[in-house]
Amino acid sequence: MITVTAAILLKDDKVFIAQRKASDYLPYKWEFPGGKLEPGETPEKCLRREMREEFGIDVSVSEFFGESIYPYERFTIRLLAYLVSWVSGEPTATVHQQYQWVPIEALGDYEFLPADVPLVDRLRGTAGALMAKS
Repeated sequence: MITVTAAILLKDDKVFIAQRKASDYLPYKWEFPGGKLEPGETPEKCLRREMREEFGIDVSVSEFFGESIYPYERFTIRLLAYLVSWVSGEPTATVHQQYQWVPIEALGDYEFLPADVPLVDRLRGTAGALMAKS
């Protein structure tokens, strides 16, 4: 099982999502950005590192949002999602095809990775409460 983190980054009533490149496993699918947990690394530290590496932005990590476990054909993913806040930097897609800020109610218009789908569903169900916090 591979443990991966995901950032639920909210700003101005929108959430930050990223699209995988053509050369990636499951190309062109959308995901909440993040990455693999390195040995000895906390999920929070992983998210801060990944957001800096993949988008050139600094984030602060707040509360745990949810977990999704999904058995892909080649491996099983344990996805740990956290609410994060944008601290600084302008996002640039360095390892993704593109990124978008989308209204939570529009997430159903995007084809997400299977491991991300339960998080999309939960986010859509809690949108009002989360936006009040952001």
